[in-house]
Amino acid sequence: MTIAPRRLDPDATIGILGGGQLGRMLALAAARLGFKCHVLCPEPLSCAFDVVRRVTEADYTDKAALDRFADDVDLITYEFENIPAETAAFLAARKPVLPDPKVLATTQDRLAEKSYLKSLGIPTARFTAVDAPKGLARALKEVGRPAVLKTRRFGYDGKGQAAIRAGDDPEAAWQEIGAQPAILEAFVAFEREISVVVARGLDGQMACFDIAENEHSDHILKVSRVPAAVSPALAEEARRIACHIAEAFAYVGVLAVEMFVVAEGNGQTVLVNEIAPRVHNSGHWTLDGCSVSQFEQHIRAVAGWPLARPVMHGRAEMTNLIGAEVAEWRKWLAVPGASLHLYGKSSVRPGRKMGHVTRVFAE
Repeated sequence: MTIAPRRLDPDATIGILGGGQLGRMLALAAARLGFKCHVLCPEPLSCAFDVVRRVTEADYTDKAALDRFADDVDLITYEFENIPAETAAFLAARKPVLPDPKVLATTQDRLAEKSYLKSLGIPTARFTAVDAPKGLARALKEVGRPAVLKTRRFGYDGKGQAAIRAGDDPEAAWQEIGAQPAILEAFVAFEREISVVVARGLDGQMACFDIAENEHSDHILKVSRVPAAVSPALAEEARRIACHIAEAFAYVGVLAVEMFVVAEGNGQTVLVNEIAPRVHNSGHWTLDGCSVSQFEQHIRAVAGWPLARPVMHGRAEMTNLIGAEVAEWRKWLAVPGASLHLYGKSSVRPGRKMGHVTRVFAE
């Protein structure tokens, strides 16, 4: 049994699972709308702790802590998809949890996610399951080379995946991903990467942000440019796909769909790469470049409030500050049209997202 969501009034308390930068920015958006926030996260000194009314530093499997957390909040949401599904189900029996925990069962497993997309008739790269090393040779015959072997669970920012090209040893790739259940996907020769951030409310209302074109460095998002350099017809198709996914899930909250733009005949089409059931790095530009941010839109959706109609302020570019790049924060203060966001993380590590900068170009 789960608790059905209802419309929240200002001064209600929203619980957030996860204490990273996404939780921090969700909490800041909630505060602007009059809500209080309580964050539960196992990591000490999490950066979201600095901006909320109350924190619970506890493991996601600590049922006593989860009970206390649920007692203190009116509704629960999460900042990332790797929350244990059992945790979400446990909490959903006590307070409304949005997005629905059932979404996690699909999006936490790359094979389940790709299979779900296939069932909806949404195009993706060719894929097949690989459960053991002996199945990898069969999978390569089916999918072909080059291909990418990915863990089914808990992979992000390029972690948990290995390329297999002509002449490569498949066994080495299997060991590289930790010798665990996997999915093999055909390599996609894409022309650009884009993402659609869409919100769906309790009443089924939907609103899409302008499409971002994304540039990665070492498998980590580095720059998002909005609007993406795609045709109006392709942009409309990308939005249609994202809305179709949100509607099929009966989703409530903000959802991001990552896509590849590929050549097709004399034109272009899109293949869906991944679904993120949460606010997304490629949507950070909305904090400064749009009339409503993805974070506010998510809070509106889960609180049962009407969604806003996003209106861009101008062409936007978001740049992640990764690892030691955060030391250059001062230079951004003098850049015209730039807004600096530092996440307040306690330590700098290679590959760690420490902040971002958004530049808005009025045209």
